[in-house]
Amino acid sequence: MTTTSDGEQQPATGDTPSGPALVVGIGLRPGTDAGRIVRAVRAVAGDTTLRCLATLDRRATEPGVLTAAATLGVTVVAFTAEQLAEVDVRHRSDHATAAVGTPSVAEAAALLAGSGELVCGRTIVDGIVVAAASTSQRWSMPGD
Repeated sequence: MTTTSDGEQQPATGDTPSGPALVVGIGLRPGTDAGRIVRAVRAVAGDTTLRCLATLDRRATEPGVLTAAATLGVTVVAFTAEQLAEVDVRHRSDHATAAVGTPSVAEAAALLAGSGELVCGRTIVDGIVVAAASTSQRWSMPGD
């Protein structure tokens, strides 16, 4: 189990629901290395099939994010701070609002990319914020 930012316990490894794949939203600091990102994603999603990593547009092209996505065999989906700020999320962060202009990156990105329900809320693993959302089996990239 991992602990969310509000002290809630969440499944950590492989306990995510079977069935449709997950979309994982990530919030992280610039320069975060791929190994840490992969470990954080796997701590939350376990071995569940992933559709993509979703994040803030400013982080989507960073080498660590791109390498982590390649390692996980997924693409990266990016959203602007404005798009993320429009999503109603359970956990809001004053720090994220001040730093990047949106109160949520990981949860909002997962929900936007997944078009499903949040299955793991804002969870911090080794300084990386991770959230996961379900997706339909008819999943397609946002904007398709």
